[in-house]
Amino acid sequence: MSGTIDGFLFSLSKAFCSPLAVFIQIQGCLICLTLALGWACAAYVRNREIKWIKDSMRAGNSFAFLCRDINELEHSNQTKLPTVTVVMPLKGFGEHNLHNWRSQVTSLYGGPLEFLFIVESTEDPAYHAVSALISDLKDNINARIVVAGLSTTCSQKIHNQLIGVEQMHKDSKYVLFLDDDVRLHPGSIGALTAEMEKNPEIFIQTGYPLDLPSGSLGSYCIYEYHMPCSMGFATGGKTFFLWGGCMMMHADDFRYDRCGVVSALRDGGYSDDMTLAAIAGAHKRLITSPPVAVFPHPLSSDLSFSRYWNYLRKQTFVLESYASKVNWIMNRALFSTHCYFSWGFVVPYFMAMTHVAAALRIYFQGYVLEETTFISNGLLLVTCLAACTSTELFSMWNLTRIEVQLCNLLSPEAPRLSLATYNWVLVFIAMLVDNFLYPISAFRSHFSQSINWSGIRYHLKDGKISKIERSKGMGPKYTDLAWKNLYGKKGAPPKTSFLGALLRSLEQWRQPKKFDS
Repeated sequence: MSGTIDGFLFSLSKAFCSPLAVFIQIQGCLICLTLALGWACAAYVRNREIKWIKDSMRAGNSFAFLCRDINELEHSNQTKLPTVTVVMPLKGFGEHNLHNWRSQVTSLYGGPLEFLFIVESTEDPAYHAVSALISDLKDNINARIVVAGLSTTCSQKIHNQLIGVEQMHKDSKYVLFLDDDVRLHPGSIGALTAEMEKNPEIFIQTGYPLDLPSGSLGSYCIYEYHMPCSMGFATGGKTFFLWGGCMMMHADDFRYDRCGVVSALRDGGYSDDMTLAAIAGAHKRLITSPPVAVFPHPLSSDLSFSRYWNYLRKQTFVLESYASKVNWIMNRALFSTHCYFSWGFVVPYFMAMTHVAAALRIYFQGYVLEETTFISNGLLLVTCLAACTSTELFSMWNLTRIEVQLCNLLSPEAPRLSLATYNWVLVFIAMLVDNFLYPISAFRSHFSQSINWSGIRYHLKDGKISKIERSKGMGPKYTDLAWKNLYGKKGAPPKTSFLGALLRSLEQWRQPKKFDS
């Protein structure tokens, strides 16, 4: 029996030294090096901003974390700042929400600032939490809650956003959409507004979160999932990427439905950022991401693996929505490319384990093979992959280190962030797990054409929402990422395993009209 297994192992290792297999393993090395290079470029942009802030502070500008020129803080300049309305669509209430909301409403922006918290109904747990926050700070902020009601033609988040822009102040020049899991820096709103004022051609300004894993494998998988995209937001200027958690736009674009932003979102829109990015591309409008627009994003302390899987399902489902034929082609290209490179990243590690296992069997069992060239060739490929993986992990660590340092500079009053809690063994495991599961989730989304998001099932047809079904309390009581309570105290959190979640997903694939349990 042992000889049969060894023979199979040696045959497999030898097969993995064929030209095609060698190409796949070299491709895996190139994927690692490409990611490392992208993160190195992103780190350069973020580090350049750190250097500028430190140099400015040494030169006497103690408020460099707020603005580049200290003269901008003079009263005569502050009175000229435009009005900004901040629209925050809310759903549920979780452990980090209150801290995030406080960071948003206590901004040090010197111009007129209006905060609109948009909820689906007064029964949402977020309604009572926000009401208490506004009551505590009523003398210091201009904030109110708007009850949006139920969406009928688009996702609930988009519906809340559109109700928000309808309710914004008539003098508002800019509208800033924020997710409730965004933790702003004191100068974030001012920095975004300054860029909009400097370049009126900007269509949307955006930023990106810095995930702070809680220690579970699921949280590291989410951190690893977001990291490749982070390089697209660390350009220091023009980008093609857009994150719906932070988007500043011209208020008049919504008042006058310029470029069809309102109609595209309202009429079947599922994803706010994908829809707006498609509009920007179609009309050749500018999207920018300033180097200071990176926001701490603490993940839930009990983020399980099953909740990560549900979150991944929702992320891959976004590619099934589209606003135009060109947008559909782009999404299909992104779908195919991401799936190919995800498994193209994972397969070389399986081959590497086979080479190492074969070499160890030969060493410990004392086999004498007539032809052992394939073993040395296989170990050479393993060495190359190990070197490239180490380079990739170092580059990821370096970018995270720099973004942590930048966040600490931009929020000097906040508790210090640290890399000490990051487990880089789990990061590596998460890289393999996330890239292995992504194509499975993507194909599941493609064939189902429906998704349950916070108790609401959306059905797509021709890339737009065609049907909305609400679970009426029968769906999940908590969100996947932030573990936010959706319906108040109506029972304990369901304890589900990843396998159970996966089996339910497969069952729903066969019966797509059923709700998630």
